[in-house]
Amino acid sequence: MAAQVPSDALGRRVLCGTEYATVRYVGGVPPTAGIWLGVEWDDPQRGKHDGTYEGTQYFKCRHPRGGSFIRPNKANFGVDFLTAVKGRYGLNDEQDVQRGTENILVFGKKTVEFVGMDSIAEQQRQVRLNQLVDISVRECAVSHAGQKEEISRTCANIRHINLSKNLISLWETVTAIASEVQNLETLNISENKMKFPSTSTSVSSVFSKLRILALNQTEITWTEVLLCAPGWPALEELYLTLNNITVLERPDNVLQTLKLLDLSDNQILDGNQLHLIAHLPRLEHLILRNTGISSIHFPDAGFGCKTKMFPSLKRLAINSNKISQWSSINELDKLPSLRSLQCHNNPFMDTEKNQETLRQLIIAKISQLEVLNKSEILPAERKGAELDYRKIFGNDWLAAGGNWNPEKNKPSEEFLAAHPRYPSLCLKYGAPEEGELKGQQPLTLKNQLLTLTIKCPEKPEQKPVEKKLPESMTVQRVKGLLYRLLKIPGSELKLSYESSKLEGKEVELDNDLKPLQFYSIENGDCVLVRW
Repeated sequence: MAAQVPSDALGRRVLCGTEYATVRYVGGVPPTAGIWLGVEWDDPQRGKHDGTYEGTQYFKCRHPRGGSFIRPNKANFGVDFLTAVKGRYGLNDEQDVQRGTENILVFGKKTVEFVGMDSIAEQQRQVRLNQLVDISVRECAVSHAGQKEEISRTCANIRHINLSKNLISLWETVTAIASEVQNLETLNISENKMKFPSTSTSVSSVFSKLRILALNQTEITWTEVLLCAPGWPALEELYLTLNNITVLERPDNVLQTLKLLDLSDNQILDGNQLHLIAHLPRLEHLILRNTGISSIHFPDAGFGCKTKMFPSLKRLAINSNKISQWSSINELDKLPSLRSLQCHNNPFMDTEKNQETLRQLIIAKISQLEVLNKSEILPAERKGAELDYRKIFGNDWLAAGGNWNPEKNKPSEEFLAAHPRYPSLCLKYGAPEEGELKGQQPLTLKNQLLTLTIKCPEKPEQKPVEKKLPESMTVQRVKGLLYRLLKIPGSELKLSYESSKLEGKEVELDNDLKPLQFYSIENGDCVLVRW
């Protein structure tokens, strides 16, 4: 007997074995007999053609070999939500039928049936379903909501649902399921290729308590996000990775409660697009990994001033992008609330081979940063980075019109554009003294590296560590490095060293601003750390 094809099969998502596809055609394919489904595979390697057979195009595919024809009995059109829940949590009808045989006992030749056991099992099942708060039916072939009010009657306490990688093809299906879950707080419907509304959705109470929504890999556009957003009045976290988002629009009176937005793996490309989402008042965490952006600029604020954009933004991830200029890092100092930054895998980081120096430069350029690339910035490290920055670029400052006399101190616009924090560092620590700048090596010159052993004499359980450090590295910067290397809490470090030539003699490193070479430290010497 031929398999029944649902009346709404066109556009539906199906599973064929372990492969996902979308139905693009239902009908005959002459000269063969019977009904065929023309499907576009998620994995184009699975296909054979672009929807054309024997010169006739039956449907279109994005990929020239992304399509196939399959018989309806090969396609799984999925199950309703509650069937999937019962199957996942071992509460389905089949198991109860098997259990029914356990209600019969045999005494000799006499068979005794325990009447009412089936209804007790049903009650217990209902109780167990009603106790479920956090439900995951990932990869359970869910395609529709099921009978109306069945979910609300059976699973009254659900708060969190994972519906990722199923066969949902319409946003309306998601709404139908959610409308029966009164206290829904978290919803993950990632990896469902579906159609979203093309006109603004009416405000309803379906998602009134929804705080976290994941729509990764659903092919949603930003326009469609904004059309659905009036229905998410309390949303705090929105995950939109791997979608068709290339252009942003300003959210007007929607997403105003949003605290986290993840736009990773969308080809946004133009950093100025970010201005369109810059006025979300509560946005604290913005994730922009691999979005193709090459620059960041906040034109409303000048050197040393704060922007009115992203007023609440505390955490920013811009790793794996195409940012090549340090000017974009300077711009981040304009963000009034920024505390944490992730910026690995950007071309600007290739301008400095020493990773420690690179870190110090970023710290010095962004005044309020507390965490860089997931590593905490301790006060000692910040002080060392800022003092070094002030010294390294001191000669450039003088050459650009900087002066120790405040009345004559007029550094050029070009210098201020490259080093907008320099004036505030001079105010904080004083302008660099002439003696500090004499013989100052350019930053790109490779300083001679010292191989030193680092020991903690009062902590014998801490194994000695060997490190290569530039001889021009200041004591302050060495301390910043050791805080992180040895995972020492924020207490004051005391450093000294033992020379390999003068056994038993210990020299205290007592001036944070002096470089290691000032103390005549040599290869093979041992730095002693106490706190």
